[in-house]
Amino acid sequence: MDKTGHSELVLYRRLLRQVTPYWPHLAALFLLNLLSIPLLLLTPLPLKIVVDSVIGSQTLPSFLQGFESVLSHSSTGVLVFSVGLIVVLAFLLYLRGLLSSLLATYTGEKLLLAFRAQLFDHTQRLSLSYHDTKGTSDSIYRIQYDAPSIQWIAVHGMIPFITAAFTLVGMIYITTRIDWELAMVALAVAPVMLFLTHVFRQRIGREWWKVKEFESLSMSVVQEVLGALRVVKAYGQEDHEKERFLRHYYKNVQGQVRLASISGVLELLIGLTIAAGTAATLFIGVHHVQSGILTLGSLLLVMAYLAQLYSPLETISRKMVDLQASLVSAARAFTLLDETHDVAEKRDALPVGRASGAITFHDVSFAYPGGPPVLRNISFDIVPGSRVGIRGMTGAGKTTLISLLTRFYEPTAGQVLLDGIDLRNYKLRDLRDQFAIVLQDPVLFSTSIAENIAYARPQASEEEIIEAAKFANAHDFIARLPNGYETQVGERGMRLSGGERQRISLARAFLKDAPILILDEPTSSVDARTEAVIVGAMVRLMQGRTTVIISHRLSALKNSDVLLVIQDGRLSAVTSVVPTAGGVEGEVMRPASEHGR
Repeated sequence: MDKTGHSELVLYRRLLRQVTPYWPHLAALFLLNLLSIPLLLLTPLPLKIVVDSVIGSQTLPSFLQGFESVLSHSSTGVLVFSVGLIVVLAFLLYLRGLLSSLLATYTGEKLLLAFRAQLFDHTQRLSLSYHDTKGTSDSIYRIQYDAPSIQWIAVHGMIPFITAAFTLVGMIYITTRIDWELAMVALAVAPVMLFLTHVFRQRIGREWWKVKEFESLSMSVVQEVLGALRVVKAYGQEDHEKERFLRHYYKNVQGQVRLASISGVLELLIGLTIAAGTAATLFIGVHHVQSGILTLGSLLLVMAYLAQLYSPLETISRKMVDLQASLVSAARAFTLLDETHDVAEKRDALPVGRASGAITFHDVSFAYPGGPPVLRNISFDIVPGSRVGIRGMTGAGKTTLISLLTRFYEPTAGQVLLDGIDLRNYKLRDLRDQFAIVLQDPVLFSTSIAENIAYARPQASEEEIIEAAKFANAHDFIARLPNGYETQVGERGMRLSGGERQRISLARAFLKDAPILILDEPTSSVDARTEAVIVGAMVRLMQGRTTVIISHRLSALKNSDVLLVIQDGRLSAVTSVVPTAGGVEGEVMRPASEHGR
């Protein structure tokens, strides 16, 4: 049983189900590997023939006696045949190896791609609360570095393991036929090797768990620092972050050294065991040659088979140990797949075409897992087509309110309704199609401007993309760029200014044409001149839509019909907004405790 609660038997069952679509490929690979057994069994045979029938005076092996006429009854003919046989066997072995390698690579990469895609898709669909708790680097590590375990176990682990077992049986049979006493002496080391493997592999498995956790932590430091590189540089903390990385990674180094030590001791003990078996077999074999029980060629054949006999035994022992690392990774990957969606879709969920935009919060409360309440007993109504502003101090719960509306989180109490129906009764995809969101820090992807605008509607035409950019006051600056709409924006859009990124985000919202618009601090990070351009675009975007605006700036709220004030997670006031020459004024409509009740 590992730290995730998976027993090895359960892991193997899940792995078998995972590789089921690739059984034909794996079966072909297994058959190719089985072909190596007769080829390996035949490899030492030419040496025996040369020693006994060319150098010595022994008769040819029984299976060659029918070819005496072809071999011209001469030692030269037998020698030529033996040399030719060596070349033919080598060619067949390497050809089999080439085909096996190509098929193993193809099958392994297909397996890995499918498993990574499954993990990636599942991780995308996990709720934000999971990612807030776990962080993204752990999921990235499991997708990138734990997922390949399925490739190693299915292709490079189990198939060679089973092939080695078949090879071992073949070698035992042949060696026993030649000299059963030598075979028994040689096999006496097998229980010792298997016992050593059993003792060491569990300890190795525990060490691999620690190493994987340390590697994941080290990766989180790298991702965090590179994601906040401007802050690191601004405060001159490069050396500090380097020390933090080294501090985390040094634990990984210690773990790897411990693993190398344990594996090295096991290799030493297995090597000594094999050497002892080889020495005992040689000692007894020489006596058998001297007493006439064996020919010299037969002894050489037995010693060659003995090397091949110990090779699969060593392979089995090594694979059982190496398997621990892959089983640990497989368990970690399956644990990610086992994470449940906090925001689940009902089986009988309702489809949504285009909502009218009526929104109701009825006695809604919310708290993050293990944390204090963020929102308490929030109740209000938004009529279709109205513009609602939300104000409040940082941390008051404004953005959480929007996350509940888009169903990124579930309320811990109360209901959120869209057009009179609880959000939990809608299909998730359809529900989120009702919202166009413009964030304080606009999210752009490292593709072209056109692709970023069309992110919500990838099938949009070039004319529609340009029209959306014009509505967002973005077309003019895009047209001035050397590559126009094909300009690459860089990672997170950092090749563009903040105002330019925000206008592309607005163009994306125009193109989506959703009935509900959410503007989360859309002008907080731009200057007054850029704000005027963005506000002009926002006014056009609000036309005919239910709009929710979150902002600290009264200038961004001047087009609101109603203003909600959030304070310490509670709705402290609901006011009507009255435009004035200097901005906006608020007139209290009624106490929040009465609103919506």
